[in-house]
Amino acid sequence: MSSSINQSPQYSDTPLGLKLQQTFTNTTTTSQTYSVSIPAGINRVYAIVVGGGGGGATSTSGAGAGGAGGYSQGWTYVSNSVTVGAGGAGPTGSASAAASAGGQSIYGMVFAGGGGGGTLNPSGGGGGGATTSAVSSTTSYTGAPGTSTLGGVAYAGGGGNGAGGDGVSAGGAGSFTTSVGGRGLIGGGGNFGNSGFNGANGGDGDIYKGGFGYNSSPARSAGGGGGGLLGAGGAASANTGGNGGLGGGGGGAAFITGTGTGGSGGGGCVLLYY
Repeated sequence: MSSSINQSPQYSDTPLGLKLQQTFTNTTTTSQTYSVSIPAGINRVYAIVVGGGGGGATSTSGAGAGGAGGYSQGWTYVSNSVTVGAGGAGPTGSASAAASAGGQSIYGMVFAGGGGGGTLNPSGGGGGGATTSAVSSTTSYTGAPGTSTLGGVAYAGGGGNGAGGDGVSAGGAGSFTTSVGGRGLIGGGGNFGNSGFNGANGGDGDIYKGGFGYNSSPARSAGGGGGGLLGAGGAASANTGGNGGLGGGGGGAAFITGTGTGGSGGGGCVLLYY
């Protein structure tokens, strides 16, 4: 006899005795601040906070994909505003370019950094921790350590020189070989092989899967976006990387044939329970 945690009704991500009351997301290209109204008499709120995912780089050889946005959860005092980070932008054009990191999200005293943008080293962006990461990941909100090892497994996975590091917030893929994004609660973006072949899938999140990479000839390929906390990663298309899923998924890297467009990271999110 077997059972699945994801399918069994006795398991839930909702804190015991609480109810999800408000959800804030960001599908724009800039950080957003929203007003929050909490009923009188409630002095503490349980918050799940996710930073924006990093974008995927573009290149004519190797390029790194974006890392997943940071993930934090815990009790906080009541605040009348919330900031939700945007996903990092993937570059577009005929010149090789690194991508932008995702933005930080914060509610009260619970905060999460954005995922690192893909680089031209070519390493993937690290998973976000308490602060926005680069290739190396950072210490988490809970104090769990990051890692300086490429592709290392940690609470926030390291950006890969190969597959992205697995973690709660996974790292993006990198190097000159086809490599998938790191897997975790939130997935990192996938990259493509040298000379523009064999785009890799984005890393799967716990709930939502990463997007498919795109493969074609001559020399058209890109990586899929990583699965976010609230949405699946986007599939790559021709020389356009897949966007990260909503809730911090990392963007996929893209090969340049004439032009190329890196996938943007998925926007952050904040969930409030009381």
